[in-house]
This record gives sequence, structure tokens and C-alpha cells, in this order.
Amino acid sequence: MKNQYHLGLLILRVGIGAMFIVHGAPKLMGGPERWEAIGNNMKYLGITFAPAFWGFMAGFAEAVGGLCLILGIFYVPACILLFITMIVASTRHLAQGDGLAGSSHAIEAAILFFSLIFIGSGKYRLSKKS
Repeated sequence: MKNQYHLGLLILRVGIGAMFIVHGAPKLMGGPERWEAIGNNMKYLGITFAPAFWGFMAGFAEAVGGLCLILGIFYVPACILLFITMIVASTRHLAQGDGLAGSSHAIEAAILFFSLIFIGSGKYRLSKKS
């Protein structure tokens, strides 16, 4: 059963990591105008300075964090960044009146990344530490 646990965790990491690369790469490559538009969502948390930086960080967290999940490197920092990004996304959806239906994907992903911090990356990874 223990090998199945690690295999299941690998499948989860690769699948979720790949999907977040797909979500994050266009944001990351969108350039300063796109970063600023995305970063303006920080206003829902009361943060109004440096929107381009925050937008870049959202794309970075999703694209690079997704890659880190797949490879099992910088695992905990990647999960923390992805968790924070999903908290911001959830807040944005809720503040814009999308309700639970509109924010559920981001809330579910936040729960997933928060859980993965404690579960660890499993034995199938590039790094020695999880």
C-alpha cells in the first residue's frame, strides 16, 4: 500500500502541477500590462501598491509552482505560494459577487495546496527533502 500512496501522490502532483502551468504561463508571459491587471485584484485584500509585481507573482506562483510540484523541488515554498495565490483568487471571486459557485475552484485548490504542505511530496521527487 505504501508504494501506491507514493504513486497516487505523484499522479496528483503531476496532474495539478500541469494544470497550474497551463493557467500560469499565459499570465507570466503576458507582460507588465497583464501583470498589473491581475495584480489589481490585491485591492480586495486592501493592498493597492505595486500591482504589476503582484500580478507577476501570481503567474510565477502558478507556472513555476506547478513545475516545482511536478518535479518535487522547492515543494513546501511552492505549495505556500500557490495557497496564497488561491486565497487571493477566492477573495476576488467572492468580492465580485461570484458566490460560492464562482469561487469554488480557487477555494478547492487552496485547500489542496494547504493540505499538500503537510502531506509532503512523496518519495518520487527530484529533491532529497519534501
